[in-house]
Amino acid sequence: MAVPKRKKSKSRRNMHRSHHAIKPKNIVVNSVTGEFMLPHRIAVDGYYKDRKVLSKQQILE
Repeated sequence: MAVPKRKKSKSRRNMHRSHHAIKPKNIVVNSVTGEFMLPHRIAVDGYYKDRKVLSKQQILE
């Protein structure tokens, strides 16, 4: 089993763990309504890629 020869300092230990930070979500602007939304999702108004894919009736259900 691998065992470290010397103790890692607090600074080096924290640098070693630094890349595990949570990355921010990718947010895009809906070109029809101008609202912020997640990519590859149907918008609140029923649009996806500038096309209407859900009617008001389907949204309310």
